[in-house]
Amino acid sequence: MIRYRRLLFAVYCRYARRGLDADDLLQEVMLALWHHRETMTGINSPSKQAAWIWRVARSTCIDIMRRTPPPCQLPEGYDAAAADNTNRLALRELIALLDEPDRTIVTMHLEGYEYKEIGKATGMSKNNVGVRLMRIKDKLKEQWNRTE
Repeated sequence: MIRYRRLLFAVYCRYARRGLDADDLLQEVMLALWHHRETMTGINSPSKQAAWIWRVARSTCIDIMRRTPPPCQLPEGYDAAAADNTNRLALRELIALLDEPDRTIVTMHLEGYEYKEIGKATGMSKNNVGVRLMRIKDKLKEQWNRTE
């Protein structure tokens, strides 16, 4: 294992930066490698050993990340439905401020119409609807970020 310490260091430090404790990760990785030591002794090539160690270390780190709750929790009493409703209303207000063809394109898109159907309703080609919709989305994102 000493031979592969740089490899192990690189793997567990990468995942430690995502909010997990590096010492705990290293300990869990070493434990996983110990449990699977018989597999490693059957591998003769150093490059294959390094690849195997990397896979075990990475898999262990990912498993720990899945089990570990995210570092920031929502505050108690947070009402997701109310926040979603507030965001929906704010988005509707932004859409209402758009010019007429843009407002129609976005509204029809949100209702599930395809580009071809929107094009027929607005007198545009399917490709033009796609381009306009992308520009409208960028415009709405910009306005949304200004309001926050």
